[in-house]
Amino acid sequence: MELIRGRILVAIVVLLYCFCSDFGTAIDTITSTHFIRDPETIISNGSIFRLGFFSPRGSTNRYVGIWYNDPSETVIWVANRNKPLNDSSGIFTISEDGNLVVLNGKKEVLWSSNVANSLSNAVAQLLDSGNLVLNDSSRRISIWESFQEPTDTFLTSMKLSTDLRTGKKVQLTSWKSPSDPSIGSFSAGVDPLNIPEVYIWNDSHPYWRSGPWNGRIFIGIPDMNSDNADRFNFAVDNEERITYITAALASPLSYFVLNSQGELVKKNRADGKKDWEVRSTFPETECDVYGKCGPFGRCSAKKEATCSCLSGFEPINAEAWNRGNWTGGCIRKKPLQCERISTTGEVGREDGFLRLGMMKVPDFAERTVDLENECRDQCLNNCSCIAYAYQVGIGCTKWRGNLMDMQRFSSGGINLYIRLAHSELDKNDMKVVIIVPVVIGTVKLQSVPFSHGGGWKNVKGKGRGLQSDKEKAYPKSSSQSMSQVKLQDLPVFTFEELANATNNFNSTNKLGQGGFGPVYKGKLQDGQEIAVKRLSKASGQGLEEFMNEVVVISKLQHRNLVRLQGCCVEREEKILIYEYMPNKSLDAFLFDPLEQELLDWRKRFNIIDGISRGLLYLHRDSRLRIIHRDLKASNILLDEELNPKISDFGMARIFGGNQEQANTVRVVGTYGYMSPEYAMEGRFSEKSDVFSFGVLLLEIVSGRRNTSFYHDEDCLNLLSYAWKLWNENNIVTLMDPVISESGSELEIIRCIRVGLLCVQDFMKDRPTMSTVISMLNSEIVDLPAPKQPAFTERRSAFDTVSSEQGQQRCTVNNVTVTVIEAR
Repeated sequence: MELIRGRILVAIVVLLYCFCSDFGTAIDTITSTHFIRDPETIISNGSIFRLGFFSPRGSTNRYVGIWYNDPSETVIWVANRNKPLNDSSGIFTISEDGNLVVLNGKKEVLWSSNVANSLSNAVAQLLDSGNLVLNDSSRRISIWESFQEPTDTFLTSMKLSTDLRTGKKVQLTSWKSPSDPSIGSFSAGVDPLNIPEVYIWNDSHPYWRSGPWNGRIFIGIPDMNSDNADRFNFAVDNEERITYITAALASPLSYFVLNSQGELVKKNRADGKKDWEVRSTFPETECDVYGKCGPFGRCSAKKEATCSCLSGFEPINAEAWNRGNWTGGCIRKKPLQCERISTTGEVGREDGFLRLGMMKVPDFAERTVDLENECRDQCLNNCSCIAYAYQVGIGCTKWRGNLMDMQRFSSGGINLYIRLAHSELDKNDMKVVIIVPVVIGTVKLQSVPFSHGGGWKNVKGKGRGLQSDKEKAYPKSSSQSMSQVKLQDLPVFTFEELANATNNFNSTNKLGQGGFGPVYKGKLQDGQEIAVKRLSKASGQGLEEFMNEVVVISKLQHRNLVRLQGCCVEREEKILIYEYMPNKSLDAFLFDPLEQELLDWRKRFNIIDGISRGLLYLHRDSRLRIIHRDLKASNILLDEELNPKISDFGMARIFGGNQEQANTVRVVGTYGYMSPEYAMEGRFSEKSDVFSFGVLLLEIVSGRRNTSFYHDEDCLNLLSYAWKLWNENNIVTLMDPVISESGSELEIIRCIRVGLLCVQDFMKDRPTMSTVISMLNSEIVDLPAPKQPAFTERRSAFDTVSSEQGQQRCTVNNVTVTVIEAR
């Protein structure tokens, strides 16, 4: 009997050996010949994780995922999250080109690792870290891994990163619901600009942020300390231009998950325990929600009144504030010294700083090279600087513009110093810090040559003072114009600085030409790249447009609006300085036969989405209600990641709180983008911008200018061409061939339909920008049928106007119309 048992055992071992030899794999690997068929699974070598097909609780759909190999079966990664199977016919294997793929019963690919290079000897292995790695077995290198495409879970050894060179981001994305793992509204990742922070975004809007990283902790998380058993690390690969965060969690039985409600939750499980326990949640209180109290508002979760204005500030809308609607924020009570000088010429008593302890510092911090004993002085000597802080590991940080997302902690946090007018300072409060500024004197403001850049340098000039009017001999008009500018919002450059930065405005540095004048690329002494827009003497635009742009855009902060860095009014020059956009403007890509191939559908949709959100901010979400009036492809700038930023606010107008529309006898804008009520009657409103957006959307989808049909016998412009195709049920013909094979035909057709809704003749029929965003993102499923667009008939009133005004300063498309008398 024992002999028989022994022989049976040997036979089993031999069979197992032959099985493994035949497939050349172990239980934790997948090859093209050893694949997973639903409901089969594989297990990592240490039996920590399992990979296979699963159904979320409350759902019958089937997905390929990775989960903890324990009774909880907590899912940490999903492959085909947006394309589930509705039966058990699924296969997870390696295709002929070496990619991991999820197939249905018809052998259709529902998901792929999408590695470009074809491989014939790829092997996938599930590691004990929870990472699924696809290897080239011949070269023994990794070519893809699930950690590079996470879903909602962050584990030890993972990296959340942003590649500034390519724009690729590795970030968490929430499930749509606990029973639906498709991509939800929330994402979490690294914002590498200025000082690294971790953010949670709701769509593209910040929902929570960690506060800056000081090399040990996130200073916006009060309970975090450097003795925490979890170890985080921010790193920057300067050569590859990648910023990333990694974590070494205290236990392999711990992880972070971004749930469908937008909460980043840390969970732990003790050895031998079945259930996971929540250790921390972000956001934890209502004060952790981004911008809870609006600009210059401070949130305190443990006080009866959650929001309060900073000392020296008062609610913008007291009635709304008292009702608990705090998002409008606060406004300064007394003007700062620079503003008093610019408006009245009165110097008065110098400003000072109020110390606020245990604070979560505002967003949009700018780190400078100043030492601790220089930080206060440098801030006070720059009219744009309205707050500063100094933190070991970060250094000197300063703020300008609106102070957003501040919180008062009961413990932790750092000291934040807020600039106030002298009359607002409490001289009996030891928290007040008064700094003696550089002597300014009563001089005309255009001779205040503040420099700008990463270091926020001191005032230049002899003895750090200011040159007199006689030394500069500036024209009176420049002086009067600059008296309207609130210098605390914007640095002022000298002409010499800008001439040096642009190599004396050399033509080799010229980026383009608009209605305002030429734009040059420049580099400041500290290495910062800038775009310099110089008003041409021959321009139809002038002092009013220049001043309007300075006043309007200096008050705005949004990721889809270009940032104005400063201005210069000197030697009869009027110059605006912007952040440099390396990819220039949208029209340079969209209408160039070679460059437009770089704009695939996903990039185009991201541009459409970004423009729409920038407009919504202007119309509804900013402190001011602003109508742009000159939205067009050449006024959309693209950053390194091809993210759009609306620029050129010279024609913009500010609306009052209850104002819906306004009239003008001076119609400004660009032919092809103007709404009919504005072009012919001088009436403008939010719906005017919606019309321009609709034109731009159709241009982005088609790759053609609205005004590229002048020699077409059938169609006057892109709008009439699109309308013709719509009525012929042939709208797919409108698509740019570059994107027509993208596999996103339904989404593209939806965008075209939204564009047609935006360009309808009567403004009451056009949607608002908030509705547009909901339509674009399919939050509104059933779209109304569009009515006939404006300007689709060859003998329209607009043609009459344009022919009558043929001698005015305007062109067909690229140059802004600056003077047209409305009929």
